[in-house]
Amino acid sequence: MDVNNKMIDKLAHLARLEFNDEEREAMKSDFTKMLDFVGKLEELDTDNVEPLVYMSEEVNVLRKDQVNQSISQEEALKNAPQKDSDYMKVPTVMTAKKS
Repeated sequence: MDVNNKMIDKLAHLARLEFNDEEREAMKSDFTKMLDFVGKLEELDTDNVEPLVYMSEEVNVLRKDQVNQSISQEEALKNAPQKDSDYMKVPTVMTAKKS
């Protein structure tokens, strides 16, 4: 596969990126290295190799979820810069669009 400026420009457009000439050349070099690496992998004989589902035989040991109250509501509100009787007041993050 030929890595050229047209390919880099198309990928940049799809990813919403912009490259100057120096960055474009660096990207071409990086893509060429990646494609060469994949080409090397294609040379390997994998006919008798089972596909991996997991990279190791280790099994995740997960703890049980337990609800714990670390601080009371009163303690949480104590240092809030603005508060109501039961809640912290924060600036509006999103507003509904009016039609």
